[in-house]
Amino acid sequence: MTIINKESSVLTLIEQFGHEQVVYCYDKDSGLRAIIAIHSTVLGPSLGGTRMWKYNNDSEALTDVLRLSHGMTYKASITGLNLGGGKAVIIGDSKKDKTEALFRKFGQFVDRLGGKYITAEDVGTSTADMVHVSKETKFVTGLPENMGGGGDPSPLTAYGVYMGMKASAKFVWKDDSLEGKRVVVQGIGHVGEHLVQLLHNEKADIVITDINSENVKRISEQYKTAVINPDEVYTQKMDIYAPCALGATLNDTTIPMLQCKIVAGCANNQLEDQQIHGTQLVEKGIIYAPDFLINAGGLISVYGELNGWNKDQAVDRASKIYDTTLDILKLSEEKKIASYLAANQIAEERILQRKRDTEAVS
Repeated sequence: MTIINKESSVLTLIEQFGHEQVVYCYDKDSGLRAIIAIHSTVLGPSLGGTRMWKYNNDSEALTDVLRLSHGMTYKASITGLNLGGGKAVIIGDSKKDKTEALFRKFGQFVDRLGGKYITAEDVGTSTADMVHVSKETKFVTGLPENMGGGGDPSPLTAYGVYMGMKASAKFVWKDDSLEGKRVVVQGIGHVGEHLVQLLHNEKADIVITDINSENVKRISEQYKTAVINPDEVYTQKMDIYAPCALGATLNDTTIPMLQCKIVAGCANNQLEDQQIHGTQLVEKGIIYAPDFLINAGGLISVYGELNGWNKDQAVDRASKIYDTTLDILKLSEEKKIASYLAANQIAEERILQRKRDTEAVS
């Protein structure tokens, strides 16, 4: 994935990423302004959450949804799920602009796609919001358990990241124990908090940071963690850096400052530019656990919801992220290529094989 030229036309950007369809959604009465991006349906219907964010402009929202949906295709493929990649963004302040009417109208737009895109919660949205969406479409997951859904997928997302982190530790230190390892968790939203809990249970040396001071205070007191300011993250001496907020935190500015052995977090699109910054991490001797692999627990959760899995089945599937991460890191070492590239090759081969199989049948 490359850095997007913001002056490019919408169709040029769609071509650059290889998307099948991008839908702009607007409704005056509810105030809905949203974009749905369907990257691929080769392996199955596209599935990805709906992010609600106060973007600076429409171009920024489009950039985000294209990057996120592209990543979902690879996430589903490398995890072995029969799903394609999609994502949606609602432009607005999730703390002030949410209404039932807005989410119901969004649900109507999702429904018009006839199952080509299935939505779920994401940053800025919740299971309660998905309940409103479900009043207008059946193509929604992440519903409460009392409605037959799988509930909040955040715990399973955190568990998958934890598995990827332990596999990375095994690769680096020949021991997957995280006890005593200094882990800086950047971003303690739903997933980040669950990750902190898992690390606390293993007696890791946890440092947290977030722009939400109330969350920082509550979680630091509950789990006895150290706290740093957001602008101090990249100069910290640490064993593991866990980016769990927004993407592109691994870039030309931050990578030279990093003092860690492993990067393993739940944020999407952590590399601002895969080729450039994936290579820079290799040159610095930092092991990178591909984000679209280790944060796939949430996707596994909603996929299980669609297929009638119980919680144990979903957890068992997410635990396999450990072995896949270890295999990719070994492949990266053997082929002398960046770990993101090793992961991409595996994901792309599965998609290409499905295309070949389909063409052979037709």
